[in-house]
Amino acid sequence: MPKLENIRLEDVASRLGLQHSYVNSEEGQALMVEATGGGCGWGDFDRDGKWDLYLNQAGDCKLPAAKDSQPTDRLFRNVGGQFVDVTESARIAEFGYSQGVAVGDYDDDGFDDIYVTNYRRNTLWRNLGDGTFEEVAEAAGVADERWSSSAAWHDLDGDGDLDLYVCNYVQYNHLVAGPCVNANGEPRVCHPREFEAWPDEWYENQGDGTFLPMAKEVGLVGEGGKGLGVAIADFNNDGRPDVYVANDTTANFLFINEGGTFREQASVLGCAANRMGSLQASMGLAIGDLDNNGWLDIYISHYFNESNTYYQCLGTAGFEDVTGREGLHFPSMPKLGFGTVAEDFDSSGYLDLFVGNGHVENFPGNPLHKMQSQVFSSEGGRWQDVSDTAGEFLQGKRVARGVSGCDFDDDGDVDLAVVHQNDPVALLENRSSHGHWLKLAFEGIENNRRGIGCRVVVRWKDHQGEQRRVHELIGGGSYAVSQQPALFCGLGEWDGPCDIDVHWPNGLQHTLHQVQVDRQHLIREP
Repeated sequence: MPKLENIRLEDVASRLGLQHSYVNSEEGQALMVEATGGGCGWGDFDRDGKWDLYLNQAGDCKLPAAKDSQPTDRLFRNVGGQFVDVTESARIAEFGYSQGVAVGDYDDDGFDDIYVTNYRRNTLWRNLGDGTFEEVAEAAGVADERWSSSAAWHDLDGDGDLDLYVCNYVQYNHLVAGPCVNANGEPRVCHPREFEAWPDEWYENQGDGTFLPMAKEVGLVGEGGKGLGVAIADFNNDGRPDVYVANDTTANFLFINEGGTFREQASVLGCAANRMGSLQASMGLAIGDLDNNGWLDIYISHYFNESNTYYQCLGTAGFEDVTGREGLHFPSMPKLGFGTVAEDFDSSGYLDLFVGNGHVENFPGNPLHKMQSQVFSSEGGRWQDVSDTAGEFLQGKRVARGVSGCDFDDDGDVDLAVVHQNDPVALLENRSSHGHWLKLAFEGIENNRRGIGCRVVVRWKDHQGEQRRVHELIGGGSYAVSQQPALFCGLGEWDGPCDIDVHWPNGLQHTLHQVQVDRQHLIREP
């Protein structure tokens, strides 16, 4: 069995030129919007085969979103392993109080586009293919004026192009609400229960560069809301994408796809609240087959003293909260988590978890504002916190928000970008000792170009019999970020060829035989 101490992550951001801090401009008023941002998004925006990084920026929420008063989001191009700020030459002028990022090729021209969620008006940056972008949100019909958090691209209606799901948070306006105060009259971050929820929205891609808001028409509506994280994946193995939403202090949503319309089933299927029936402050979410049973599980980060939650999928029976039984309850109790990802960092054949932590309250003398982020590993047994042996970065304390995975150095394993409030972004290079692996990317024709929604079953036979690993290229996930659209499949000690069953979003299936390991493969739609 692989060793738990195999995982090591090293921050190389400064050395590689990635210098950026998400500055929320807090001035002691504890405004609610200052506590939630920001995120980031990976994309190959210039199609040179290297993964570039878009990073949110906040500025001062008390000022208008004008060029002369606000800093802008930044775009860093990956040039030979070094990151170069190309924001101005790319003509990106994103001056909103940014929260999150969703990257996707919505117009199917081969170039990744960028959707930015903001405290005020959301924006859509269309990639023109010449190194520049233009802002088209209003013309496209996606310039949402509500406070949005996370967003996800996915082909929910099965017509071959990417649609857009946007999480909206609460009906908060700092000009109206003003600062909230505690019993001593001191400023505190407002509680989400003090505000009504904004409903989420689903924008159906019309195929002509425009979108229509269609959430109500297809049943993507639920009671409560206050969405912070969203993941789109096939949770019931019926070949259709479902939508899971992590809501803050209200019941989480699981919208089951019934073939064109959706039904909210989280309570029925056991993933709306924890095993005690308590509604938690859900932030980010990691999706993956954590127990290797062929069904996607859900891991959600929560508020301080709530513990994160691991919903194990039991198949058609739904989900069970197994957090305590799996050893994940107590390690997360003293933390407040946001971005979280499930990836096999050491290619052992078992997924690991990374959680970015940091409190929302920054009052003078609060020792809990900055927190250590965490890495959890199971290797087929109970989960353990392995942060102490995972490298120097994990020993420091920061206020983490968005966490996004990408193989930026193209060596076959997953690295991480971690956005911090008022501290530099981290670029965690994966230096784990690891087993054998496969890295899979996709190229659609009738399906969306990046193959978002593709599912694979990797199969091989060893001395214990047939082994199977299920991976799906989901839409969204984590918190306020976009991750590289690729699958990283750890194989452990297996170094022989594998067979790969490929399931495309439109139902097309085919099998690749005798696929060589320790290599990257581009799977093209037949």
